[in-house]
Amino acid sequence: MRLDELLQLPVFDGTAIAAGAKGLNREVLTVNMMDAPDIIPYLKKNELLVTTAFHFKDDLPALLELIREMGQQECAALGIKSKRYLGSIPASAAALADELHLPLLELPPEPSLGDIVNKSLSHILDVRTTELHNAMQTHRQFTQQIMSGQGIPKLLDQLSALLRLPVLLLGPYMQPMFGRFQDPSTAGRLEALLAGGSRFHAAPSIFSAFSLLDGSRETLTLFPVYTHKQLHYLCIPGTFSPAERSGILTIEQAANVIAFELMKDNALKQNRRRIQNEFFANFIGGAFSGSEEIASRGREFGLSGDQRYVCAVGKLGGADKTTSFMQYKSEQDRIAERIEAELTHFRYPIHLFTHDRAYVLLMPLAEEWKIVEPSFVALLERLQQRIAAHDASELSFGFSSYAQPLVHMPVSYKEANEALYFGGMAGKSRFIELYQPKEVPEILRMIPYEHLRKFYADTMQGFTDETLKDHQMLLQTLSVYLETHCQLAETAKRLYIHRNTVIYRLEKCEEIIGRSLKDPEETLRLRMAFRIKALLPAGGLSEG
Repeated sequence: MRLDELLQLPVFDGTAIAAGAKGLNREVLTVNMMDAPDIIPYLKKNELLVTTAFHFKDDLPALLELIREMGQQECAALGIKSKRYLGSIPASAAALADELHLPLLELPPEPSLGDIVNKSLSHILDVRTTELHNAMQTHRQFTQQIMSGQGIPKLLDQLSALLRLPVLLLGPYMQPMFGRFQDPSTAGRLEALLAGGSRFHAAPSIFSAFSLLDGSRETLTLFPVYTHKQLHYLCIPGTFSPAERSGILTIEQAANVIAFELMKDNALKQNRRRIQNEFFANFIGGAFSGSEEIASRGREFGLSGDQRYVCAVGKLGGADKTTSFMQYKSEQDRIAERIEAELTHFRYPIHLFTHDRAYVLLMPLAEEWKIVEPSFVALLERLQQRIAAHDASELSFGFSSYAQPLVHMPVSYKEANEALYFGGMAGKSRFIELYQPKEVPEILRMIPYEHLRKFYADTMQGFTDETLKDHQMLLQTLSVYLETHCQLAETAKRLYIHRNTVIYRLEKCEEIIGRSLKDPEETLRLRMAFRIKALLPAGGLSEG
């Protein structure tokens, strides 16, 4: 409790504030009586120390040292029965206490120091007991609300009513999950600070308070909500005093209940996402027998058999092959959650699936494509920016050129994958590539798969060993060289390397395949092989 509240007890009647009045709002956690001159090593933060000053009656420097040490250790106050041994509070002691904002109390002759200590501690204990009782009651109320299915929004409403302050729940990226800021731009400013490396919570702290120094001077107080892997925040616009113990305990109970609810919701979400992804994998893999079954299964996940969809496939660039499966899944789930949060703000509903290390977006086409396309591309660009800012990862997208009915979605998925593949082989990074129907791939799809696989294996047999040094780099250089009609200068420009480096890499490619790249027949064969690779499933070359 605060010192000025403690001084209202009858045991402090007749007490005068000799100095340090600006510190009367300090919190008092304990009260101690000085009975020996070596008290300094035993001082505690937020402690009220009372004394007769017997040890200082002829030693003013020792009294000044005690006041100075109490100021440094953030003690609550010093109470002195000055009439007994000092006569009055020394002016130098009062001046030092004022300088340190340490309250210096002049205690009356009666009651005794023992009574002051006992009755003060008894009152503090009573206050603490009441606070804990109220906290338990509040926790029980919040828990009952959640268990009865009223959800987090209702809990936040009750918390706001108890505190008489607005309360929001922010997600890991400072996005409002429940509630909204008065100024809609506040969430964006917080997200920008987070992306810039700012941290809003230090582990030992109960909460953090800060101001946005961007002209608005808006002050916010954040209370951490710990879940299994992520940190959410209860946000109160304005400042919240650490002395408001009752309010802090109430917020802590709410944070604990909300944390369990968030973890429960996350577990349900993870299970639902797993089921959705299994459905999509089976769908793309051709596990369903016909259009009726596809429409029936799709309805379970909000997909309509009568609706046309645009498909976009996103993948992270520069994936580390040494990353463990658990690390990869954790990263994939984190980025999927980030994408989901962004999709909720889009004007059209978008379905998200994860499949084969890719993020698949299906958007129902409600208007003409030429009207929707700019906003859809802008959404993909925003996703790229968010992932780059918060996850330090490069996300690229390929998407189908026109909408397909649900039953033909595997075709759109392959088109989006093909656009993504050729964008990467062209040396691009963090790109958005629209699928362009090509005559050659369309014709190649008519050729039996086994013939395509054998043609590719025969042409690229030197590159089948992926442990070969610089395997991917040489393949990429060869692909760009062929796509630029064997122009060395243009190849170097697209790959941001020197012309001589291109020549060196192409010579290495000739050594591997055992044929000259100056032969038109050979370059045509290689271009065909690259086109075929885009049509083959992952791991297709290892079959047979």
